[in-house]
Amino acid sequence: MTVSRNLTPLRLLGSALALALGAGFSAQALAHNPMCECKAIDAEQIQCTGGFSDGSGAPGVTLDVIGYDETILVPGKLGADSTLTFKKPGSEFYVLFDAGPGHVVEIDQADIEAP
Repeated sequence: MTVSRNLTPLRLLGSALALALGAGFSAQALAHNPMCECKAIDAEQIQCTGGFSDGSGAPGVTLDVIGYDETILVPGKLGADSTLTFKKPGSEFYVLFDAGPGHVVEIDQADIEAP
């Protein structure tokens, strides 16, 4: 017994849209959240580690140290080990981990663990 389907252009379009929407929802279900942690190594240096909630690292992701006046004090990117170590600025600052839209974390200096 052979089943024959008459796939009209409208049915093909509907099938393609359903497949595309299904793929989009699957991608959202597998999304991961950005994570960043900063700790003072000593009185002068801070080390930040970035990654994602699925356990993956974030080498090459932008991590900037920004003053409260929005000046970039230390422009940076995470290294191969997903870390960046920098000299503690003399002025008030926050750390911005920016892995793209929806994947941004800000850490204020007050939230950085002391050594």
